Amino acid sequence: MDFSDRHVVVTGGAGALGSAVVAALLEAGATCHVPCFDEAEAQRFTLRQHKRVTLTVAGNLADEAAVGRAYQGIAPLWASIHIAGGFAFGPLRQAGFAIIRQQIDMNLLSCMLCCRAALNAMTAGGRIVNIAARPALEWRTGAGMAAYTASKAGVAALTAALAEEVVKDGILVNAVAPSIMDTQANRAAMPKADYALWPKVEEVAATILFLASPDNRVTRGAIVPVYGKS
Repeated sequence: MDFSDRHVVVTGGAGALGSAVVAALLEAGATCHVPCFDEAEAQRFTLRQHKRVTLTVAGNLADEAAVGRAYQGIAPLWASIHIAGGFAFGPLRQAGFAIIRQQIDMNLLSCMLCCRAALNAMTAGGRIVNIAARPALEWRTGAGMAAYTASKAGVAALTAALAEEVVKDGILVNAVAPSIMDTQANRAAMPKADYALWPKVEEVAATILFLASPDNRVTRGAIVPVYGKS
């Protein structure tokens, strides 16, 4: 897949999955734009010194002004990959309003605002890839994390609806739905799990890369399961 001379935004690019996606994009020749929440996150990003990486300290991507800063001056934009989000576990009856609102803002609202900004920066077609989650497709597996599940199901619905809306403009919109991925944070949270069953971030990144690439000419509106063996 050749991303030479193509500009790609990767939200959440400083995280485990995001870093794998940015690394793969750079290897394929892309110029990557990575919005960070704050300066500390920008400093943690291991690829920040790469000549084809532009970091922006944008702030909270659930805020319209922050999204404007993240996408300012990027034209023409080829692809926008929306990995930024958050997770909250616990029964809904114990969830405070702040947690519920946080899940909606971090996962659904930020994705929707970034999709809108990306569409306005794409002048000659392009690709959008969102990040849903396994519970977004298999709702009953979201027991104990209902707010998260609902917000990610919203991302899946947004993806399918938007794909129909913009296909006439040459823009293909898709999403991936990972299960629990093999990251240091997840291993620490679940030390007794069988990590061999979890998909690696590089494997999930490979699927994202295809959906965002010029090689993807026909796939749109898909919510692609990336579960590994789990």
